[in-house]
Parts: sequence; C-alpha cells; structure tokens
Amino acid sequence: MIDRIKNIRDRFDDYGIDGLLVQSPDNRRYISGFTGTAGSLVISRDQAVLATDFRYIEQATTQSPSFRVLRTFGALDWLPGLLGDLGITKLGFESQHLSYAMHQNIAHILESENLTIELLPSHSLVEEVRKVKDHLEMESLARAIDISDKAFDEVAKNIFVGQTEREIAWLLEKTMREMGADSPSFDTIVAAGPNAALPHHRPDDTRIQDGSPLIIDMGAKYEGYCSDLSRTLFIGTPDDRFVSVYDTVLAAQLTAIATVESGMTGSEADNLARLVIDEAGYGDKFGHSLGHGVGLEIHEQPGVGPGSQTILSDGMPFTIEPGIYITGWGGVRIEDVVVLEDGRARVISKASKVDRLGG
Repeated sequence: MIDRIKNIRDRFDDYGIDGLLVQSPDNRRYISGFTGTAGSLVISRDQAVLATDFRYIEQATTQSPSFRVLRTFGALDWLPGLLGDLGITKLGFESQHLSYAMHQNIAHILESENLTIELLPSHSLVEEVRKVKDHLEMESLARAIDISDKAFDEVAKNIFVGQTEREIAWLLEKTMREMGADSPSFDTIVAAGPNAALPHHRPDDTRIQDGSPLIIDMGAKYEGYCSDLSRTLFIGTPDDRFVSVYDTVLAAQLTAIATVESGMTGSEADNLARLVIDEAGYGDKFGHSLGHGVGLEIHEQPGVGPGSQTILSDGMPFTIEPGIYITGWGGVRIEDVVVLEDGRARVISKASKVDRLGG
C-alpha cells in the first residue's frame, strides 16, 4: 500500500493541506488494506496512522503493516494529540463523506484543546487516485467479473416461462456465492416485459411471459471489488420490434467499445454510443449515462456520461452500458466492463450475449 500512500501525499499541495483524515470505509480500505468497520486514517507527509478500537487492533496490525496502529478509547478524543504529534496544521477531510455534525464535532474538539488547525475540504482526493487501478486491483476486479459472467451463463440457460423475477434474482445471487463471490455487488435487477422499461426495477413476483424482453443486471463482489454486468434476453421467438431495439443498443455498445480512446472526456465517450441511438430514432429512450467506473464501489470515478469532463486514461476500468427503454413494452440494456490499455478499450466481461446484428 506504500505506493497508494505516496500517491495520496503527492496531492497534498493541490489541496493546500499537510495531512488528511480518512473515514470513508472504501477509501480507508483502499489506502491501508484494513477491512474493519470502525477506524480512521491520519496521513501526514511522513507518517501514516490507523486509529481503531480494541476490537480491531490485531486485525489492523495484520492488514495494515505500513501504518502505525493507534488504539482508541473514545470517539475522537485521540485526534488532537495525534495531530499535534504529527505537526499537522492544515487537515484535509473528505467533504463528500463527513457529515456536518461530525465536522462541527471535530472543530469543537480541536478548539477545546487550543489547537490552531485548519479543516480544509479535500473533495474526491482519494477517489481521484482510485480511478486508475493497479495490478492487484485489476486481479480482484477480473475475478469478480469472471464470477458474474459464469453465474449469468449458468442461470440464463435454465430460465423458463412461469418463473418469477424474484426467483431468478435469487438463483443468480446464490450461484455467484457458490462460485466464490463475497456477496452481490448490488441488488440484482431482473426486469421482465414492461418492467424492463424501468432501468432500476426491483425484482418482484412478476412471472416470465413468452414473447417479452428480460433485462438482467447483476454483479459479484470479490475481495471488495465489484463487477457489473447487464444482458437482455427475449423469451420465445424475437419479434421485429425487439430485433430493431436490440440491434440498435448492440451497435451503440460495440461502436463505443471500438472507438473510445484514452484522452477523451467521459462526455465524448458517452456521445460515441448516444449518436448511434439518436440516429436510430430512440434518442429520447436512452436517459442514463453510458457508464461509470467500477472498483471498491459499484459506481465510482470515472464518470462516463453527458457533461463529464473527466479525462479517460489507461488503467481506468469502467462500464459501457447503453440502453433503450419503452414504456409499456420493455427495454434493452447491454453492459460490459472495459479497461483502457495502450489507449484503447479491452473488454473484460465474457458472458454470452445475443448477437443479432445483420440478422
């Protein structure tokens, strides 16, 4: 984790800080490797401390060898003394994660100890570093993707008319766990018929009907890393409408995969697929972003959608998931995880998909 600590410190000057307080569980895990549910990191220019209580001391010592482990006894009673010892005078905090009440509490504690320490918002400092994954992260992510790929292929071949969305979702989650997943990376989406017009439909007791589309959106978590996969099936013989919609979405996805490049903004990448869907006459039916980063969180940087000025670069994994949604009929979404390498996208997802282009 030493390189990750260095990468964090290298951004201190950009934020005008000489220390950083990290309490977000995902950021804490990313920097230190610590997976306990309670603890704070304090990183100065030359020291890294993990503060946690008795329950996690042994775990923290094992998981975070690059950190000095500090045993705590009260909520934040330890913080003023530690900041003084480290010589921190400008403390960055995770402004998108720290509540107003906690910020006020920290400010009060520092003031009560007569410490002149500025609290400075360090929005997305760690998240910006996390955008580019190292080889260890990519190994865990690839394993998570492999699990969800294989679970989908196993369950999809046995879906039948009369099953409920809820039953299919359970089979997918059960199969992922049996294949080694720590858990699903999010609540599995199974959306049949008209429900497929709802991008984030929650599985219910709707039964699978012949002659209707079926969207499955699923993911596995492995060693903390999240996969994300969407596939659309048609129950029965596909009709002309489904073929038209599916071919449009598939063409949009394949176009984006083939033409996205390092150096593009997230907005430019999004537009690669959006133009295909617009030209087919379904522009108003594609209402979400083309994709998003994946890692310790199922949705993280980089953003790949309208208005995103994030510059895509090698080492960034993200989803490419165009969709078309038609009220009263259903929808189609196809999603793979790609990673930029040597300037171009390499597709990591391997789950089978219907290939109807030219059909």
